[in-house]
Amino acid sequence: MNSNEFRDWSHRAADWGADYRAGLRNRPVRPDVEPGKTFRAIAECPPEQAEAMDAIFADFEAKIVPGMTHWQHPRFFAYFPANAAPVSVVAEYMVSAMAAQCMLWQTSPAATELETRVVDWMRQALGLSQDFTGVIQDSASSATLAAVLTMRERALDWQGNKAGLSAAPRLRIYCSEQVHTSIDRAIWVAGIGEENLVRIPTAGAHRSMAPAALDKAIEEDRASGYLPIGIIACVGGTSIGGTDDINAVVTVAKRHGLYIHVDAAWAGSAMICPEFRHFWAGVDGADSIVFNPHKWLGAQFDCSIQFIREPENLVRTLAIRPEFLKTHGRDGITNYSEWSVPLGRRFRALKLWFLLRAHGLEGLRAMIRNHVAWSAGLAERLRRERDFEITSEPMLSLFSFRHVPREGTDSDDHNLSLVERINRDGRIYLTQTRFDGRVVIRFQAGQFETTEADVDQAFDVIVELARSAS
Repeated sequence: MNSNEFRDWSHRAADWGADYRAGLRNRPVRPDVEPGKTFRAIAECPPEQAEAMDAIFADFEAKIVPGMTHWQHPRFFAYFPANAAPVSVVAEYMVSAMAAQCMLWQTSPAATELETRVVDWMRQALGLSQDFTGVIQDSASSATLAAVLTMRERALDWQGNKAGLSAAPRLRIYCSEQVHTSIDRAIWVAGIGEENLVRIPTAGAHRSMAPAALDKAIEEDRASGYLPIGIIACVGGTSIGGTDDINAVVTVAKRHGLYIHVDAAWAGSAMICPEFRHFWAGVDGADSIVFNPHKWLGAQFDCSIQFIREPENLVRTLAIRPEFLKTHGRDGITNYSEWSVPLGRRFRALKLWFLLRAHGLEGLRAMIRNHVAWSAGLAERLRRERDFEITSEPMLSLFSFRHVPREGTDSDDHNLSLVERINRDGRIYLTQTRFDGRVVIRFQAGQFETTEADVDQAFDVIVELARSAS
């Protein structure tokens, strides 16, 4: 592809993207395709000779797009959002065109310094203490792994990376059953082992860890010869929005000298609204916090911010400095590759800078407040219907519900079938979970361009399809 062709196809790709986003409401949110359809449509062997871009682009439209789930669809109410605000997409064009490796200050000085600035913008926006600094990771999974590795090294007097874990006592980390599975994976990868992730019973409307039970578990483990090293608290868990009492958990952590990491991957975005900060009261006592601007705020994936109280501990855990990665003659610079597991780093700060400037915090607050209000309104409408029950109350814009089938019908099978019928229908997209041992259906509003009319349509679709099969 020469420079003129690059210019032409760049324009055509941008036009396609704009047309795609403009027409999303006319597409089913999730494709109704059978497994293997796209695979069979792709040639079995790679091409020996170059092919024309017109043919490649035509195949993209005919074979790939029809098999895609449309995460930017305004009636995407499943999982959590992975928003890509249009201004964020524009910023990603520039990132892709420059294709910079931003692992060190010297490999892209502006990228490093912009990251430092916009992370501090986000710290201010969330109302966090000046004691925190931060880094943009690829995802909450990586941020949590970095936190687990840091708590491991801190507890082992920084010898774990060197000596391994074979001679160490069994390490213990504590959380509730509401945490994301990324915590399990971090425990695996860190070599701590799933059996040493201690799940504390939860209680209350928000399914919070019981502080007394947490305290007791730590004391019993110490008495049994284990080495407690940290606690992972949750704000807005994936299943039904489980949220710990951060103040109480921090108090327990400080009493025992444990590292505390707060996973607010989804719900953290809502903390730009002061009225929601009670959900993480006490968070300034944490050692690290993660939230994902690529979920609710609109920064295109991937963009996850990890705030850290003592960054020198993170760097001490992860930094490797061979001669070829040193920046000679420069003191006091930051190399963010020393703050993360991967060496290579994308220029993630640019899309966040564009986003915050183009929308302003007030624009983003208005979006989040609308989503919370519309979701609460939908929950109340379903609650008033004779054959629906709300199984978990709204946590921000997330709640769960069940449809009550006719007598003699297995309720779990019925609700699983209902989710599948809804998703095959294509007008909206929902997901299921298990809560208190029962299958329930999740609803969350969070897509960047969702309107109140889209949420109203969700009510119509849910009721229509539930009753058509009862």
